[in-house]
Amino acid sequence: MDIFMDFFNKPSVTETFVDILLCAVPIWVAVMIGLLIGWSWRPRWTGLVYLGFRSKLRFLLTAPPGFGARRIWLAFTALSVFSVCRTLWSRLGSSNKKLSVSGSAPSSKPVGEEEEESFSRASDKITEKEQDVVTEKDLEHLLYLLEAGNANMEWQSMMDKSTPNMSYQAWRHEPDTGPVVYRSRTVFEDATPDIVRDFFWDDEFRPKWDPMLAYFKTLEEDPKTGTTIVHWIKKFPFFCSDREYIIGRRIWECGKKYYAVTKGVPYQALPKRDKPRRVELYFSSWIIKAVESRKGDGQMTACEVSLVHYEDMGIPKDVAKLGVRHGMWGAVKKLNSGLRAYQTARKPGTSLSRSAQMASITTKLNMDLVETSGAEEEERRHAVENARKQKDQFSVDWKWIVVGGVALACGLHSSAIGKALMVGAGQRLARR
Repeated sequence: MDIFMDFFNKPSVTETFVDILLCAVPIWVAVMIGLLIGWSWRPRWTGLVYLGFRSKLRFLLTAPPGFGARRIWLAFTALSVFSVCRTLWSRLGSSNKKLSVSGSAPSSKPVGEEEEESFSRASDKITEKEQDVVTEKDLEHLLYLLEAGNANMEWQSMMDKSTPNMSYQAWRHEPDTGPVVYRSRTVFEDATPDIVRDFFWDDEFRPKWDPMLAYFKTLEEDPKTGTTIVHWIKKFPFFCSDREYIIGRRIWECGKKYYAVTKGVPYQALPKRDKPRRVELYFSSWIIKAVESRKGDGQMTACEVSLVHYEDMGIPKDVAKLGVRHGMWGAVKKLNSGLRAYQTARKPGTSLSRSAQMASITTKLNMDLVETSGAEEEERRHAVENARKQKDQFSVDWKWIVVGGVALACGLHSSAIGKALMVGAGQRLARR
């Protein structure tokens, strides 16, 4: 009995059953609704047909497995059970391996002392390597996705909406492997890059506009480079457990343009737990700069935020895409209202939070990196444009050829000239 209870208490089993319910319940609900509607709207003569075939239906239901309907039903049931059991077995096997590895080295010290020692050791190591948490390699990755990646990657448009003081555009890219990559461009009217930079970094103010953030704490910070490591816990819908994030973040500055990079980083002082589930693959970064207002007055009073975001939340990709698509515009409107409230709260003389103070500590960006990225971007764009031109020049759109051929045949089939032209064209094609 204890083994049975331990089996169902494992989070992998629960998550698997949730995935099965998410996929199976809507389908069977739709089937039942369709059956009810079809039965209520059935014509009267179907009752007579049912009485006539009732004996045959009884035979099919009681037939041995070698007969039609029941054999198909048993086959599909066996396949479904095999798929579910294989998924459960793989997840349980991986969890048992983790448990065996973690339990292979028992310690005689109390749990509290072990946690304090591990925390102190990890803190010392991270203090030595704070500058290496977020590096220029991550910045190059951001520049590639937002600039060079636009020409090399296929982006599907998701949204293009605006309000009186904000405009928003969003795209997504679905790679063959890995999570979906989202890209967006947001323009806030009457906002400065400094305010927007502090707004995104201010964890103390974030819960006022982001209802998903349930917990936050700054774990490490470097006053020289502005690099910080923060601990987040986000609330997810009822069918998913909460998610835990260990995020390293850093800001580069070039003129009045800010390059903010945030990504998931390992942190030994906080080992992973069953709940909340930790999101290890996480990358959410953006470029903030002043742009001309859409008012048409030629003033640089608007702020543009170009964002790229992807993460592996441990949710089926189709379910995650559905949630993002339905919740995107609502989240953007909360973001805009939160920024306006932040502008009001940031009156002259108001003290800044610790997170906002760290946002003002930036690293001066190497101009060679930006120029190299820009040159590579132009080269890639020219190469892609030339390839597209060559493809358009030599490609044949068979759809229009078929339509034109049908129109020509319909227009000329009744005349002798048309018949002669058709015969001549057929002979030329036959010679080729």
